[in-house]
Amino acid sequence: MSYETLRWEVAQTGVATITLDQPETRNALSDQLLGELIAAFEAARADDAVRCVVLTSSHDKVFSSGANLAGFAAEVPLVHKHFGTEAFPRLFRLIGELGKPTLCAANGHVLAGALGIALACDLIVAREGAEFGTPEISVGAFPFMIMALIYRNVPRKKTNELLLLGERVTAADAERIGIVNKVVAADEFDGAVRGWAERLASRSPAIMRLGKDAMFRQQDMAFLDALDYLRTNLSLALSTDDIVEGVKAFFEKREPQWTGR
Repeated sequence: MSYETLRWEVAQTGVATITLDQPETRNALSDQLLGELIAAFEAARADDAVRCVVLTSSHDKVFSSGANLAGFAAEVPLVHKHFGTEAFPRLFRLIGELGKPTLCAANGHVLAGALGIALACDLIVAREGAEFGTPEISVGAFPFMIMALIYRNVPRKKTNELLLLGERVTAADAERIGIVNKVVAADEFDGAVRGWAERLASRSPAIMRLGKDAMFRQQDMAFLDALDYLRTNLSLALSTDDIVEGVKAFFEKREPQWTGR
């Protein structure tokens, strides 16, 4: 499929890269961009050649400025505005249930709704100079759609500060409070992203899918329910050819040859 608001490519390593590509709007999350983003992640899920997805931006300073604010004040029926916000939970669930690891390469500022998309990804690598924040309160709005993701990644009091004050945090502070995994200098950024993405893509696709599904499902379970669920997933993993191959390769000091079975 062709896209107008983003770029899509798959490398021979199995890494698919989705690049937000509307620099003139600072990659504002319009209905079209969100729709194409959903379509791109669905394409990644359906393509067996894709082992890992990297989400990044073509803008030199901004990953995404967040939701298209013009839509908030548009004179359309409220029910249409309600239907229009469905894309966010759909996208968050799609990323969580993708069955493949996702890496957000935050090469610029990550603001408002874009912070939710970044946090929906499994890992975030930030370039030095990037800032993170939820400025909605400053324009009379509130980050309702991404609140659940922030609270699941960031300590409560710090989340309260982000939501209520609307101030940005630096990449270094974002790493300290748990928003990003690591911060990398600009001249090392692309290499760091590629290194992690290729490592993720090199793992067993069968085990990665089981693990990814378990990570997403167990996060809101009661502890004992989570243990039962995870034990079942361990049994499924033990039934695969890939776990046998992985152990053999370890003892034989060679690279495993995954079959995905």
